[in-house]
Amino acid sequence: MTDKGYKGVGMEGAIARWYAASNDRSPDRFSDQVERVRELAEPGSEVLEVAPGPGNLSIALAATGDYTVTGLDISQTFVEIARAKAAEAGVRVDFRRGNASAMPFEDGSFDFVVCCAAFKNFSDPVGALHEMHRVLRPGGHALVIDLRRDVSKEAVDADVARMGMSGLSRLFTKFALRSFLPRRAYTKPEFEDFIARTRFRTYGIHTSPLALDIELRK
Repeated sequence: MTDKGYKGVGMEGAIARWYAASNDRSPDRFSDQVERVRELAEPGSEVLEVAPGPGNLSIALAATGDYTVTGLDISQTFVEIARAKAAEAGVRVDFRRGNASAMPFEDGSFDFVVCCAAFKNFSDPVGALHEMHRVLRPGGHALVIDLRRDVSKEAVDADVARMGMSGLSRLFTKFALRSFLPRRAYTKPEFEDFIARTRFRTYGIHTSPLALDIELRK
């Protein structure tokens, strides 16, 4: 794949493996995301996670037994890590390589689409939203959760403390969340502008000190 679907340094090789190991040290951080999906996605839904990284959320959703789960990530390293983790966990998730703004799926393939902590990295955010709308079935939901640009120092410190990291991982994660990651992230008005340029007409944007939580319905 030659097109660049992300901003910044690509998550391949050693950096992707470091990121995956860091996530494994704080498995509880995904519990809120699982519960958020379960609030919106009916049992039996076909769920697509866009940019699952090492696959923790997709695997946790599959482990509930309520969903058929597919994960799409542009990083080949992440796809390989996620497939190995799913096999180790004894759950079935169809992890594939692909670009969020050019998804390799037919129209109306999924009931629910989720993207967590990755949307700010997409090189074509409106294109990614267009694709989410396209692959959803009528009445389907999409959920995007990501860092807000105006995140406070206090919110970052609380989130990093909750992750339970230590040493260099803790220091780097705090630095990233206070510096270059917010510069990639969006404000609520910017997200409203993105949505207005798509075919989504029903949506809600909820804010927390750390993040934006965007619900969209086809």
